[in-house]
Amino acid sequence: MPRPPSGVPAAEPAPSPSEPLRLQVLTALALHRMATTGQLRQMLRPDGTRQLISRVLNKLRTTSLVDLTPLPDPDRSRTHAWYLTPEGARLTRDLPVLRGRPPYPITSTTAASLKTPHTLTVVHTHLAFAADARRHGHEHGPFDWTPEMAHAIGEGERLVADAVMHYTHIDGAHRRKLRAFIEVDRSTMSSERLAVKLIEYARLFHYEAQPAGRRRPAPTGPAWLRRYPLFPRVLFVLTGASRPRLQARISDLQAMAAQHPLAATLAREVPLGAAILEDIEEHGPSRPVWMPLTGGQPRPWTDL
Repeated sequence: MPRPPSGVPAAEPAPSPSEPLRLQVLTALALHRMATTGQLRQMLRPDGTRQLISRVLNKLRTTSLVDLTPLPDPDRSRTHAWYLTPEGARLTRDLPVLRGRPPYPITSTTAASLKTPHTLTVVHTHLAFAADARRHGHEHGPFDWTPEMAHAIGEGERLVADAVMHYTHIDGAHRRKLRAFIEVDRSTMSSERLAVKLIEYARLFHYEAQPAGRRRPAPTGPAWLRRYPLFPRVLFVLTGASRPRLQARISDLQAMAAQHPLAATLAREVPLGAAILEDIEEHGPSRPVWMPLTGGQPRPWTDL
């Protein structure tokens, strides 16, 4: 009889043949906060059927581990977004893949309905990268994407990235480890507020945590080195408006990267790019759909 994966509470029975997918669904919802049935299928069983995922979700709902909220679009009234209940969140809290990840914030219908549009758009973005990785034989799975990662930037403030992506680009025997901060913009904030995000990333790039107490040694480098061997590239994914408006927002990001001293320093050291979500989904993120924030022609995100 197979042994249960490490991190599953002792009260859980030994896995049945269907339990691996059950655990994967719970883990995906714990990590990504929320997802539709179709998104979970693309994420966990891209070659499987929607019915397979639906059966698992319905069983989890009967045991009060997941719940759902209808999507606000009246034309999709039969589509729902799934999320963990408090019991489901408790069950997944100590799973190995989730250790060190941000705490789970959605465990009620009210919280789910407020976060649905942005959260599902972030999942859409992840799925575009995951599908592209499968096409090209690269490594980027459902748990290589961590939403809502918070980083201190000094003065008691934090930068919360919409997601941090880990991606392994494979070219023959050569493996290239890539990381990126993902910022998903649905055109719900002003273009200026979006561009200010670049200043926050520049602050993170330079921030050195000050140790408490006078006797402790001084910081030895930027705080981000505690998490990343290299500072992740910063990718802005835009949607929710007409193409001219989205292109104007990209131009504002480029202006910030050129004109603000901190952002300009970041732009000289770190690859920065922006793309329209619909282009990523249609062509794939590895195609030349990314505008470098330092100017130039569109290119793949790996070549920024």
